[in-house]
Amino acid sequence: MDWLQIVVLSLIQGLTEFLPISSSAHLILVPALTDWDDQGLAFDVALHFGSLLAVIWYFRSALSAMVVSWLNSIRFRKLDDDARLAWGVGLATIPVGLAGLLLNDWISTTMRSPLYLAAGLIVFGVVLAWADWRPHGQRSEYQLNWRDVALIGLAQALALFPGTSRSGITITAALLLGFNREAAARFSFLLSIPVIVLATGLESVELLGSGNAFDWQAMLAGTVLSGITAYVCIYFFLAFIQRIGMQPFVAYRLILGIILLLIYL
Repeated sequence: MDWLQIVVLSLIQGLTEFLPISSSAHLILVPALTDWDDQGLAFDVALHFGSLLAVIWYFRSALSAMVVSWLNSIRFRKLDDDARLAWGVGLATIPVGLAGLLLNDWISTTMRSPLYLAAGLIVFGVVLAWADWRPHGQRSEYQLNWRDVALIGLAQALALFPGTSRSGITITAALLLGFNREAAARFSFLLSIPVIVLATGLESVELLGSGNAFDWQAMLAGTVLSGITAYVCIYFFLAFIQRIGMQPFVAYRLILGIILLLIYL
């Protein structure tokens, strides 16, 4: 990998991980549309680790309160809003974790096709548009119930299909359940933490067992650039989401999906 490829992939990961436009689609798409070799699993892990650091740092105050309340809920058997949110994040991760363990090999081989990406971008983009066009609820992430946790968790498992977008499908589900846009996005971003931890953990085990040599300089650069870009993306997305809505991202998904169909059909 040369430095141009490192910078481009890092910026793409940072910008797309938390936007509802599918980061995995873009990381697969770049080598498909250029003469670059596939960046490989190790570099993908580094990019996702950078995104993980960004979301943890952004939500550090909320996460600290959630951890304390979660521990108190175990000790005293009482739930406050922070503890309920912490339990919700953990429980909503179970469906995608199980689906990932069962379907990971099949998805990483059979489903890494631009046509599948196009289908995911278009179909789930239309669903996101419908969810955003409907009258919005006013619930915050601290008002979720166990039904919300189950449904959003099941929706998140659909993100394993390329082009779906994990943030896109969880924001869609939250909007349909009556959350406001900012709350839907904040809960989606919090859900990304255990998902990225599980994914990078599993991939790291595979890498360590492969015995391959790694380009540590490229991986470090990717982690830093991806993390900085992701943090900036989270900040501005949450700052403007109530005003801009989801339609610009829907339009982008549809245009990109149509372009892929025209190229590969």
